[in-house]
Amino acid sequence: MIKYRIMDISDYEQVYRLWLSCAGMGLNNLDDSKDGIKRFLDRNPDTCFVALEQEKIIGVIIAGNDGRRGYIYHTAVDPEQRHRGIATRLVNEAMGALKALGINKTALVVFSKNEGGNAFWEKSGFTSRDDLVYRNKTITEMVRIDT
Repeated sequence: MIKYRIMDISDYEQVYRLWLSCAGMGLNNLDDSKDGIKRFLDRNPDTCFVALEQEKIIGVIIAGNDGRRGYIYHTAVDPEQRHRGIATRLVNEAMGALKALGINKTALVVFSKNEGGNAFWEKSGFTSRDDLVYRNKTITEMVRIDT
């Protein structure tokens, strides 16, 4: 039986191993470090969830908000556990938590080459926008870890 609960920093090692097992996951050594995730969880204590089966983390969603919009990051399910509704349930948990906080709209970024991820998000009702240009600027140099 799969259990779903709010993520805690003590889950980090299992979550990080899960991320590494998922091809196409874009990680970096600062934001996705244990300290970086702890800061995120401290700021968003009710919106990040894990899925567990026999105490092993098989799914995770990192979600948060800025008080106006919700954002989803690093949604992952163990490749051997996919197509069981785990990601959908994690998304529903996160969206429900964001809604309870008064957040009315949620956004996410998916690598264009991540066909499976893009298909999942499309099926989940997330639309693609062609009227925006995504931009970012590095403040602190980091090392990106692509899996």
